Amino acid sequence: MTRIAAVHGALAPHRRPQSEITDMVARTCLPEGSDRRVLDRLHRSTKVRSRHMTLPLERYGELDGFGTSNDVFIAAATDLGAKAVRGALHMAGLTAADVDLLIFTSVTGIATPSIDARLAGRLGLRPDVRRLPLFGLGCAGGAAGLARMHDYLLGRPGHVAVLLSVELCSLTFQRNDASMANLVATGLFGDGAAAVVACGGKRPRRTEETAGPTIVDSRSHLYPDTGRVMGWDIKNSGFQVILDPKVPDVVRRYLADDVEGFLSDHGIKPKDVTAWVCHPGGPKVLQAVTEALDLPEEALDVTWRHLADVGNLSSSSVLHVLRDTLAQRRPPPGTPGLLLAMGPGFACELVLLRW
Repeated sequence: MTRIAAVHGALAPHRRPQSEITDMVARTCLPEGSDRRVLDRLHRSTKVRSRHMTLPLERYGELDGFGTSNDVFIAAATDLGAKAVRGALHMAGLTAADVDLLIFTSVTGIATPSIDARLAGRLGLRPDVRRLPLFGLGCAGGAAGLARMHDYLLGRPGHVAVLLSVELCSLTFQRNDASMANLVATGLFGDGAAAVVACGGKRPRRTEETAGPTIVDSRSHLYPDTGRVMGWDIKNSGFQVILDPKVPDVVRRYLADDVEGFLSDHGIKPKDVTAWVCHPGGPKVLQAVTEALDLPEEALDVTWRHLADVGNLSSSSVLHVLRDTLAQRRPPPGTPGLLLAMGPGFACELVLLRW
């Protein structure tokens, strides 16, 4: 049994309304004197009201290449990651010395030594802590990280594992790039982190009010011929987003069979699920998820609120939605829940929960 002992979210320091971020994008991404009506329409359509940014808005025009942006990523991700892990361990009633495995996932920067290694000394982790840095999973990284944490704890039920996600999406926005993909991304993605503490076996947890669900099982599915639906092209300027408008169509084509088959293997039907912990891929993706799974109108309310308040935090978002579900809409004990996210590959990650 894998018990989620705590989930803690952290956000980048500079919160700005969507309108101010749109103005910054107009200055840095559009040719001087160009018509910005398409940009304004795209940013409004994301349904995002505000986002948290790593830097003050005026600093983004100074990021003159991948090296500069990535240096900012390393410093900021280490700071924000430390904050998230400390908060989660405190909530779980555990210390850094209790941690046996630290998984780190991100798709918005790179570092060697990896961010998890840089955090070990700062947090006071044991020298023999196991580390697993994950890169390239994109928005699915939070769900996939939970699944791999569960796999580890099945084999080591007396251990404590921590999953840390840090995504500083604003550092990937491409200057002087007026492509539709870049304009959509600059209106949707924000900066944040999340940490999850999980315990195998019967490790003590703090209280029922802060304890999360158990992880029952997980499933992954790579979809054929979808390699260019979502991802990065790596350029001298950094990570140039690939974001195909066909993403909602892929969701409608595949998701229902994946979810129904996975649940059926555990004797569960979609109507039995008491909470859908869904990654906020964007309004069209959330509408596609709702339609594909024939969900009630309110089923994804927590996800929609998260999207409006902070935008899409890539792999961190689904973990924030899990935290908010526990805080705002805790399901009845013993009932099933499903956590789901999709990302580059194109792939779906499903995690079956028991509240």
